[in-house]
Amino acid sequence: ENTKNILNKITFEIKKGERIGIIGSTGSGKSTLLDLLMGLLNPTSGNILIDGKDINSKFNLDYRISWRKTLSHVPQSIFLNDTSIKENIAFGIPKDQINDELVVKVSKMARIHTYVQSLKSRYETNIGERGVKLSGGQKQRIGIARALYKRSKIIILDESTSALDEITESSIMKEIENLDRNITIIIISHRLSSISKCDRIIKVNKGIIDLDINPKN
Repeated sequence: ENTKNILNKITFEIKKGERIGIIGSTGSGKSTLLDLLMGLLNPTSGNILIDGKDINSKFNLDYRISWRKTLSHVPQSIFLNDTSIKENIAFGIPKDQINDELVVKVSKMARIHTYVQSLKSRYETNIGERGVKLSGGQKQRIGIARALYKRSKIIILDESTSALDEITESSIMKEIENLDRNITIIIISHRLSSISKCDRIIKVNKGIIDLDINPKN
């Protein structure tokens, strides 16, 4: 019901397997754009097409649900249960069905494995309510490991490395860059270093896209 449009005449295409960086100052419309992409908000006009199908059409409700299931969203603030590290990485999977090898693999990619190995109970370590026993950076790395464990077709990193030092962030981004090219990755960040290896960088400014470039050219 806002009388002022947050986004205006936004038009762009993301191809399967692309690494897309989205930047913009606070209030530029990045979060709204992200919510639209994930199907959490309906646009007041225009369409969001996935393989030609409008995810907001009343005739495609099942498609919208299936679209959401293809996504892994890693926000800046990670939701963590008062359970073990392993259970938080394999979030939503019954404990007796967790793939331990995959947990270790994605933990190494998210640069959290070495820390876990230093703990007495390792992956069985309870992290406390809301991950109170972990630092901000450790929480974010568990969030990234969770997205990788899910093996989603689309991974959205929403300021998800903001609590990390530049060396750790660079290591994680290198692992993400080397993921299967069938996985589409969207990275929202204030740091240019986080998106420097992306195929395209989209800048949102006051509700419009004023930059859409390939930084590798």
